[in-house]
Amino acid sequence: MAERVRIEQLGARGDGVAATPDGPLYIARALPGELVAVERRGERGVLLDVIEPSPDRVAAYCPEVGRCGGCATQELSQASALDWKRGLLIEAFARAGVACEGLVASTVDAHGAGRRRATFHARFGADGRLSVGFAEAKSHAIVAISDCPLLAPAMVGALPAARAVAATLASKRKPLDLIVTATDTGLDLDARGSGPVPEPLRLRLARVAEEHDLARLSIHGDVVVARRKPVLQIGRAQVSPPPGGFLQATEAGERVLAELAAAGISKAKRVADLFCGVGAFALRLAETAEVFAADAERPAVAALDAAARAAQGLKRVTAEARDLFRRPLTPNELKGFDVVVFDPPRAGAEAQARALATSGVRRVVAVSCNATTLARDAAILIAGGYRLTGATPVDQFRHSAHVETVAVFERR
Repeated sequence: MAERVRIEQLGARGDGVAATPDGPLYIARALPGELVAVERRGERGVLLDVIEPSPDRVAAYCPEVGRCGGCATQELSQASALDWKRGLLIEAFARAGVACEGLVASTVDAHGAGRRRATFHARFGADGRLSVGFAEAKSHAIVAISDCPLLAPAMVGALPAARAVAATLASKRKPLDLIVTATDTGLDLDARGSGPVPEPLRLRLARVAEEHDLARLSIHGDVVVARRKPVLQIGRAQVSPPPGGFLQATEAGERVLAELAAAGISKAKRVADLFCGVGAFALRLAETAEVFAADAERPAVAALDAAARAAQGLKRVTAEARDLFRRPLTPNELKGFDVVVFDPPRAGAEAQARALATSGVRRVVAVSCNATTLARDAAILIAGGYRLTGATPVDQFRHSAHVETVAVFERR
């Protein structure tokens, strides 16, 4: 049965939220201020009609909007979306008791040319047919997309290649994740979920790589064929990333985050870059400072180290494979660093923040993809004698609830 509700705000995941006598009602694709007709299903409502649209409503440009779970706010104007993401960061700080009034900058739009990296899913349906695409909203079912308008031009060919690899591995009847990255020398594809692949199947995969002009094709990081060495330009260095390794989603996002981190280190002479990955920050920071870089992912650290050794004009870069969740740098090890930069996964850097809180490091630059864990780590640093001097939210995941942040802390 349909009912009318007024949307009060956007929730943390991009759903419109209406206050009702039975509690909050979450409605996908509804915007603040709108009067909408919905069909209630528990705490969620299915949008039937927008009776009074918001002035911030824009037309969706993807035919899969509402089905594909990749976009939550495609019908919200980009200016309003940037304000919303800034609000998510401020709310997270407030929940953690971190004072940030006047310290959070406007959100930087870092979509740039679009996503240079995507994970496609391949699953068999009840009808036995193989679908390749993204997961449906609030579901594990797959939307078999023909294209994604958020992908960068360099990702042209990514979906056809993913479909061909999935079809080749279909005999194993296993769910697959196909991670495709656009590098300077072509597409790099790593398939996961198939388990070991016998030699005849590897030969077929090598032919698929040839047909789709892949630079490299691997299975669970095991290289099937490398037709060209995948290369990424990071500052003055050229990095060959490991198969399926972490990379910022957009080139613009990586550049903006690195520029903000570089501004945060100011004139530092010795910097630690923790959770460094393949060196998106370290290789740029080394243009002006000596850098110690650490990460648990050994292949990423090896790629960074090789790139730093081959690059010209960089100061010394020391790279170490180290699990910073279990073995954070101790206060004693942190002696001698002017600034520490950290960019952890979504879980945050709680153990490292606690070590920093008892250290003598004068400045910390925290880069985060999760406002909640950033706020928690910020509270730890502040309790240890730091103060927040500024935070900049960055939007490289357009139409999603994800927000990146670069926050700077200084010893009082």
